[in-house]
Amino acid sequence: MNLPNTITVLRIVAVPVVVYLILAGYLQAAFWVFLAAGISDGIDGYLARAWDQRTKLGAYLDPIADKSLLVSIFITLAIIQFIPIWIAIAVVSRDLMIVGAVILSWLLDHPVTIRPLMISKVNTVLQIAFAAFALGSAGFGIEAPDVLLLVAYVTGVLTVLSAAAYFAAWMRHMAEGAD
Repeated sequence: MNLPNTITVLRIVAVPVVVYLILAGYLQAAFWVFLAAGISDGIDGYLARAWDQRTKLGAYLDPIADKSLLVSIFITLAIIQFIPIWIAIAVVSRDLMIVGAVILSWLLDHPVTIRPLMISKVNTVLQIAFAAFALGSAGFGIEAPDVLLLVAYVTGVLTVLSAAAYFAAWMRHMAEGAD
């Protein structure tokens, strides 16, 4: 365990904390914990590269931390009706599709290596920004339903495009090993 991996583990630990804070109505506190977790994502990646402390463990933990946080936030915010449920379904479905494709490729003895696509990186940043905006709006009483809906639509479209890009790459990979 190095410092970047420790920061990533702390981000995983933050997931139930943020969910609890949202469900208990402590929305400002939830916003600050979520923001800290989001910032820590950039910090742990930077430190791992700058200090040459990239590890196999970190390569697995980082996406688990990212997806756990985002999926949990989107589901929780949809449950309490701060965001449209369809955007939570899109975010969760995309991630389940990617995980399902990876598992299926393993089961078919044709494992695929998932590398983040540029559209996926942009999508993740937009999902984080949307979740932070929704949580911050709710926590600080900012009334901007039109902006929230617009950002939800943009996030939804980018989520679908990201899913399609991964699916296309997976299909090409699977076709390479077809009998």
